Amino acid sequence: MLKAFLAVVLFATAATAQAASPDWHARLAEAMPLLGHRNWILVVDSAYPLQTSPGIETIETSAAQLDVLRAVLASINASIQVRALIYMDAELPFIEDAEAPGASAYRSDVAGVLRNYRIESIPHEKIISTIDEAGKTFHVLVLKTNMTIPYTSVFIRLDCKYWSADQEQRLRHRMTEAAAKQSP
Repeated sequence: MLKAFLAVVLFATAATAQAASPDWHARLAEAMPLLGHRNWILVVDSAYPLQTSPGIETIETSAAQLDVLRAVLASINASIQVRALIYMDAELPFIEDAEAPGASAYRSDVAGVLRNYRIESIPHEKIISTIDEAGKTFHVLVLKTNMTIPYTSVFIRLDCKYWSADQEQRLRHRMTEAAAKQSP
């Protein structure tokens, strides 16, 4: 009797977990209008850890990483509010095909997908810490893929599309000058 009960519970739990996994395309489309600067979208390999910061949402896509990356970039590029700042693991250039078959081909393929973007390389542990900290205040959407080559995750920090860092710097400068003129 106990075995039958456990089998039903396990089956129901597995069915619930599978049913609860949202379609990643739909979730991305739903999230995009809400995302702004300081939010993140991660397109990660299958071993990327499930993080527990409250703002980090992880979705299993069961899809090829470059397909997910292309869809995410297209969604960002079609948005009116955000643009992509790309970060990748600093370890990736040192992964050899002998240890991780397909690493060289992946590097070439991802470089093609990201050819119009500036890519900043950061050590994996540092970027994980950055994401964990960001997830305490901002939303982070993690899209897990079926990629099985290490250090292939693409970390996308969203920035404001219609207001650049240079514009922000000029604004702050004008504000400082105005405050200095008003001081006795």
